[in-house]
Amino acid sequence: MPETIPILIGEVTVDFTMPTRTTDAKVRLGGVVHAARGLWASGRNYSVGAFCPAYLVEQARNYLSQHGCQEFVLLGEVTGAPNVIAIADVKEVGHQGYEDILRDERRVVPSCDHVDLSRFDPVVIFPGRYDLGEVINRLKPGARVTIDAAYDVDGADVLRSLAGRIDSLVISTSSTLFSKLALSDVAPLLDLAKSIGAKQLLLKENRGGSRLFDIRTGAIEYITATLDVTMNSVGVGDAFTAVFGTFDGSTRDAAWRGMQVATVYSQTTWPDDLQRDIERELRIPIEVVRGLGGVTLPWHVRPGLQIYLAAPDFSYTDHIEINAAVAALEYHNFRVRRPVKENGEAKREAPIESLSPYYFSDVQLLRECAAVFAIPIERDPGTLVEIGLAIEMGKPVVTFDPRNENRNTMVVRGSTAYSSDLDVCLNGTFDALSKLERGADR
Repeated sequence: MPETIPILIGEVTVDFTMPTRTTDAKVRLGGVVHAARGLWASGRNYSVGAFCPAYLVEQARNYLSQHGCQEFVLLGEVTGAPNVIAIADVKEVGHQGYEDILRDERRVVPSCDHVDLSRFDPVVIFPGRYDLGEVINRLKPGARVTIDAAYDVDGADVLRSLAGRIDSLVISTSSTLFSKLALSDVAPLLDLAKSIGAKQLLLKENRGGSRLFDIRTGAIEYITATLDVTMNSVGVGDAFTAVFGTFDGSTRDAAWRGMQVATVYSQTTWPDDLQRDIERELRIPIEVVRGLGGVTLPWHVRPGLQIYLAAPDFSYTDHIEINAAVAALEYHNFRVRRPVKENGEAKREAPIESLSPYYFSDVQLLRECAAVFAIPIERDPGTLVEIGLAIEMGKPVVTFDPRNENRNTMVVRGSTAYSSDLDVCLNGTFDALSKLERGADR
């Protein structure tokens, strides 16, 4: 029986990572090419079915042929937009924002020649502005199809129209479809997967790990996240999906191997380093990987682990670091309790005898929260006291010290995590709350 060659189907883009005060700009091929890099670094041969602007075709073909691609199939031309993605630095906001330039003008013109896709199996599809149904109809009946609904699937009807043709549905918590269906409850998403005949649903939950749902049996596999310094988050999920959808073995093992590849992908943008590190990771036996531990903090659990914001969050100050931290925590679905906003703000010259209600209300709120995220800008005394109270209460404290003003022994050693880097502090928050959640489950 001849070896089957998997095919990755999606749009080719140019990723332009914008320069910062400390880093230069970087340009590289993106879109479906991210998934291709993940397979190449994993030592897997594959083909690519590409929707691509005319000016990128030869460059994409040549690049992919040098990185494991056995066949480059042009499925259509992208017109009206350059397919350039402007990417913000992950360090600035705690997650990687991006702008798809002229996205509303983008159109896809299918290839005039009939392209035979029945030769390929398995198939991993990354939707775009092209006709998903037309692509599915070109596949052979019974082909193992994985669809990543992270982008360009705005509604459930798109997937329902493909019922019976999808084996695995992959989705992330940052996708539009997830926001519409499952922000507060995963059940509607599971119902959708069942209605289209999918056998499994892989829910990627960023730093909180992933959940693999077996739609037929109801079993759930919790895939941990291994947190480290995030150098890049664009394409990480695509690499995960590519490995998951093409792995020779059980679906469960495929998810764990996908996690390993995605973890390395987040730590470098250099292909040779990516290949070296992934080869090393994949030599680890799968049962050892499953036993290594890591962070598991499902999206829907996070709001129940409330976070107390210890910071000079006053109306008469404008600290961009506080706003950035709160936005990052809320992006990850944490419920941030802001005592100054909730319990009121004493006037700067208020009499001492009028301060008791604020104090007792804030302390009570602190007791109600699972953890503290502290930002002691300008060595704010109230924030430092709150750190001490939380430590005494046995609550984990993550201290974000963006100006390096508080490298004091009691602050640094008393904190569960301490750093001037927001990314490190977000990792510390996930790690601390994951441990709390695991402890509650015992």
